[in-house]
Amino acid sequence: MKKIQEFIRDIHDFPKPGIVFKDITPLLSDSEAMKECADALYDLINDKKIDKVVGIESRGFFFGTLLAEKLKAGFIPVRKPNKLPHNTISETYALEYGSDALEMHTDAIKRGERVLIHDDVLATGGTASAVCKLVERLGGKIVQCNFLIELEFLNGKDKIPKYPMASLLKY
Repeated sequence: MKKIQEFIRDIHDFPKPGIVFKDITPLLSDSEAMKECADALYDLINDKKIDKVVGIESRGFFFGTLLAEKLKAGFIPVRKPNKLPHNTISETYALEYGSDALEMHTDAIKRGERVLIHDDVLATGGTASAVCKLVERLGGKIVQCNFLIELEFLNGKDKIPKYPMASLLKY
């Protein structure tokens, strides 16, 4: 894991003062590190049967699609409002100041399909919780929530306590 961690860059005061943003673009720009990371994320799944991988906009798409390919599963993008071209369902979630929403196509998941949710970072858990609600509204069974990075001090896993969760790196 040390090699992967070396490719995570801290950007101070982004997107606003006081935030230390975990930038994964150096990881994405190195093919060997990216492969090592994808393999390690795959290992977190422990041979669980997965039908669909749900990737959260936008950085969850990078490794989410790689995981879907390795798992021989479909990939489902979850996006901000008005970015998907077909019929969608929406889930609103709270931000520090205000709220936001995420959308998924209504035909993305069939009832009973086994779903892996993937994102790059688990911070406060609001986004992950909203995506779990979308998946369950469509009848999907959440097998696991996977993250490249977990910011433990923000206690995001407290917002998704009923789901198995795994993260590659913890800060």
